Amino acid sequence: MYTGHGLDTGNTHTGTSASHLVISRLALYYSVMMEARSVEEVLPVYYKYLFPFDLYWKWLSYGKESYIAKREFCFTLRDDIYIRYNSFSSLAELETEIQRKNPLKIDIGAVYSHKPSEHKSLSAGTFVAKEKELVFDIDMTDYDDVRGCCHGAEICDRCWPVMRMAAAVIDASLREDFGFRHRLWVYSGRRGIHCWVADPEARRLPANARSAIVEYLTLVRSATSNGCRVRIDYLHPSVRRACDIIATDWPNYCLEKQELMGEKRFPEILSLITETKVADYIEKYLKQKVTDNPKEKWNIFETAVRKMAVGPHSSFNLEEIMLHYCYPRLDANVSTSLNHLLKSPFCVHPKTGRVCVPFDPEDTEFDPASVPTVGELCAELDSFEALRSNDKEVGTRGEKVRWYKKTRMAKSIRIFVGFLEDLYKEINSGKRKTSENSMEW
Repeated sequence: MYTGHGLDTGNTHTGTSASHLVISRLALYYSVMMEARSVEEVLPVYYKYLFPFDLYWKWLSYGKESYIAKREFCFTLRDDIYIRYNSFSSLAELETEIQRKNPLKIDIGAVYSHKPSEHKSLSAGTFVAKEKELVFDIDMTDYDDVRGCCHGAEICDRCWPVMRMAAAVIDASLREDFGFRHRLWVYSGRRGIHCWVADPEARRLPANARSAIVEYLTLVRSATSNGCRVRIDYLHPSVRRACDIIATDWPNYCLEKQELMGEKRFPEILSLITETKVADYIEKYLKQKVTDNPKEKWNIFETAVRKMAVGPHSSFNLEEIMLHYCYPRLDANVSTSLNHLLKSPFCVHPKTGRVCVPFDPEDTEFDPASVPTVGELCAELDSFEALRSNDKEVGTRGEKVRWYKKTRMAKSIRIFVGFLEDLYKEINSGKRKTSENSMEW
């Protein structure tokens, strides 16, 4: 173990078990050392060995270097210095510049009519945004009025399930209602999630079409007289699908984790019932202490709202309540404006140090707390590097090794590669052999 004076790697084990013991002890040592350093200090290692430049370039070029040459990249440096309108004509140029500047954050912008790096030399009005992925930004702070555990930038396992539901709802609508096939979901590194829709039709959408899609996907609006922020007059198929998705997680999220049927928050959900007589009946009935079980209390609540509500705006009151708490809340400006920047996948969140990794929206086990920080990844890399002299199979940094495969980034990279393979099957339109579409990661 690390004692402060050195690293005891042990001499009593041999072969694979000894290698695993060394990895474990080295990982512990380097984790302590790396976590003690700032994000800025370990970024050079991350950008040199772990950032997936080759895959990143393949995505944003869409098979044409002339396309990515007109893409804007924005770098955030120390002291909040923003360098906009960077553009690159080759993978080597991009990689060299990022490794030279070691930006604290990377944002991706639109594809312009001209190279962004040349925009100052162009005549007024000629430099215009032409294309960009259709993007969505869902931030946990927009749920502060309906989550009872955290506030602001804070997140925990009690409120994170609402992000999972939001991703599932939006992903299903993009797939089934709009027919978009190439959707990349990315954890923002702190308190939110992003979706990049890469279909060519999506990238070419004008601002008014993007606005129409956002409007279609928006249900949560200003609060009505009783505080409910959702009002529906009929169940559109997309809304019904959203309700079905939310209903799956409702008992676990709203009843157990958010304790909406608990003494503290029950008045809040009771106030969302449209008809006062129904709310009064439920309150009086449950005051008799017929049950303390949150699921049983919800069944009583649900039955009363379904059977007793007869007013003109009461038919879908139960659905409105569930949507009020769990339906996606989009940042419209991020989606509608072609000029809007969005944090890049695989960059590092400067406040948390966590890497913005792709994730599967159907993965119910995804936990933002388990997303590695850049310090942890570099610790894993260094422990692997230190092991090379003890194991012939490890290799050295002099060999052609994709180092992210040796860290916890591997799962996210596999998701990204799957996204790229599907994308390039369409780009190539069957003109190349399947083997040429596969990617080594």
